[in-house]
Amino acid sequence: MLSDSEIAQRASLRPIIELARDRLHIPEDQLEPYGRYKAKLSLAYIAGLKDRPNSKLILMTAISPTPPGEGKTTTTVGLGDALNRIGKNAIICLREPALGPVFGIKGGAAGGGYAEVAPMEDINLHFTGDFSAIGLAHNLLAALIDNHIHHGNSLGFDVRRITWRRVVDMNDRALRDITVGLGGPGNGYPRQDGFDIVVTSEIMAILCLADDLRDLKQRISRIVVGYTRDQKPITASQLKAQGAMTALLRDAIKPNLVQTLENNPALIHGGPFANIAHGCNSVIATRAGLKLADYVVTEAGFGADLGAEKFIDIKCRMSGLRPDVAVIVATLRAIKYHGGADAKALQAEDLARLEKGFGNLERHIDNVRSHYGLPCVIALNHFESDTAAEVALLTRKLAHREVPVVVARHWAEGGRGAEELARVVVNVAETSPADLRFVYEDAASLWEKAEAVAKKIYGAAEITADAKVRGELLRLQQQGYGIIPCVLRRPSIRFPPIRQCAERRTVTF
Repeated sequence: MLSDSEIAQRASLRPIIELARDRLHIPEDQLEPYGRYKAKLSLAYIAGLKDRPNSKLILMTAISPTPPGEGKTTTTVGLGDALNRIGKNAIICLREPALGPVFGIKGGAAGGGYAEVAPMEDINLHFTGDFSAIGLAHNLLAALIDNHIHHGNSLGFDVRRITWRRVVDMNDRALRDITVGLGGPGNGYPRQDGFDIVVTSEIMAILCLADDLRDLKQRISRIVVGYTRDQKPITASQLKAQGAMTALLRDAIKPNLVQTLENNPALIHGGPFANIAHGCNSVIATRAGLKLADYVVTEAGFGADLGAEKFIDIKCRMSGLRPDVAVIVATLRAIKYHGGADAKALQAEDLARLEKGFGNLERHIDNVRSHYGLPCVIALNHFESDTAAEVALLTRKLAHREVPVVVARHWAEGGRGAEELARVVVNVAETSPADLRFVYEDAASLWEKAEAVAKKIYGAAEITADAKVRGELLRLQQQGYGIIPCVLRRPSIRFPPIRQCAERRTVTF
């Protein structure tokens, strides 16, 4: 059996200029090539697409993540290839992989098997330099803060309340908590600091929500980087940092065009983590895709509880994007895991554990249909260990839900193995109108927004917090941040495979 990298290396890729011209009708002078198989789209060209009608938007999400993984990116690629195989003009929109996970447990994020984006090695390793530019812009702001303090601190930074840490695109435990400014007066004032990874940077989240360079600059200017002793916020604009930071990002904001192994176009741009930020590719790339193709398949991070909720409540709310259908990726081994099966025994047939874990999938269906207002399709990502009895049980259990369940074999067969999924998704998108809903209203307080997500999406009976947390939320509310969407991390408790909430629990912040 060939590895993912071996499969990718044997693929026959088309020059990206040729692919863009023939498939998307993009003039050569509107592309900035990075070698033969990667290119950036010019912002001027994207702006010129605004009067074209939008196409259908397909949201790829999944059941709750498990250690083996569910294959959400692989299914996104497979569905995009399958849509093109059945005669639809389709494009996929994905996030860029971060080097931390690539060299960590997760590995690459370019799909798998015969459903990959290419050039796979380039995409996983540096790509077009977007993450490097984001890291530089982020760390420039960090350097400006310390430089300002060193030269007199006229803004009155309280060095105990500087909130802007540094970033590096690699997991490095030794840098998580450090002391900077050692070595004498010439090196500034010693203070506690640390490094996060680039994908958690606020710059990353901002870039992926920005409309254009002007909007990006304005958003950067509003970043709060620290507080004075009387706890008044200090912003990037007060340091006059936004212009230089935007200059560093002038190329990173342009979407990247690549292709799948079947020579279908793919836009890969941005990569905010879903547990820290909204976990979606850039708004600019998604909007461009909706103007360039008839169907766009895009992916939200994690499962339909965390990732899809943020896609709806943050990305859609702030951009005006509206999905037409959601595809929930599931695997039999993941459902058995949620039913209590041992991680080492997931390849064995286990109907009892499968039936017990079914509640996880059912809850995600409820979230997508009842809380997000989207029709959905279940894509059962096929593995060799799947048995006919297990597939039959899952189909039978879902019969009363009237949700299509399609076994997809794109990992082994590429787009051909997902043609049935493509036909079903097109049918649902064309015949079952979406009624997009947000989980909370803009006017709700930050506490009410967190409460709505915890209760509606995670099934909590209530939420609690100590006085310190409540005080911080109140302070943010008073500073005018109550109008923004709420970013709620996945609760640390593990719900009993997110069943139908027979057991309702308290979420504590």
